[in-house]
Amino acid sequence: MTLFGLSGFQQITLLAIALALCATFIAVIRGRARPGEALLLALVLASAGAAIAWPEATSRIAHALGVGRGADLVLYSTVVVMGVGFWMVYIRLRQLRREITLLVRHLALLVAQGQMPNAGGNPEHDNPGADTPATKEADDEHPSP
Repeated sequence: MTLFGLSGFQQITLLAIALALCATFIAVIRGRARPGEALLLALVLASAGAAIAWPEATSRIAHALGVGRGADLVLYSTVVVMGVGFWMVYIRLRQLRREITLLVRHLALLVAQGQMPNAGGNPEHDNPGADTPATKEADDEHPSP
């Protein structure tokens, strides 16, 4: 059965793309996605949807651009889009690493200045000579003379 002249695969894939577009829109509204990144994703999804709904259009565009087949155009476009996506993830990862480094440095300075007691949940941090289970076990194994 074909609905609107589309095969079953096209229908299912276009439905999935529509759901992904809705999820992207909701993520922007809830503040979980940046508008610019969501717009880029929406453009990629819309392009994929157009290529799936009208596969002959990719062939015409490919010939106009001097690419042999529409499938080759889709492949080349996918490689470029994935490269840009990987680059964006790499840049974001570097930014997060930098932020974590700055945070750890700041916390280390606070601990060193004594402004942050009991850092890391270590009971010996505030009272190094306190009898903890670990120090008692060590004393039992090696009694002092």
